[in-house]
Amino acid sequence: MFQSLDVFRTAMAMARHAGQQQALSAQNIANADTPGYRARHLVPFAELASTARGATRATRDRHLFGTRASRIDPAEQRAAQDPNGNTVSLEREMVSAVNAKRQHDRALAIYRSNLSILRASLGRQ
Repeated sequence: MFQSLDVFRTAMAMARHAGQQQALSAQNIANADTPGYRARHLVPFAELASTARGATRATRDRHLFGTRASRIDPAEQRAAQDPNGNTVSLEREMVSAVNAKRQHDRALAIYRSNLSILRASLGRQ
């Protein structure tokens, strides 16, 4: 009955994505005054989840046509530049950090909710 609990894997992936986004925001903020630094960001989790549903996943390195979805590569941000070539916007990074926290909190709420449903179905409170 409980062979495949994809909701837990999805919640974990969502929390991991939020953590990576938070780390990138912190790195971008730390380099806000570095000349020539390009801000980096991640693709939103909703886009990753929608593209990963139809794709074949590889569970081992020797699989031929599957893709490994365990690593998410950040993309450089090509927004307006400061005179020194820096693309970090502190306002955008602060909003990104708040969104990452909200996403992480949402992932934990989904995990807790489904865990309580699973416990109730097993007769444990």
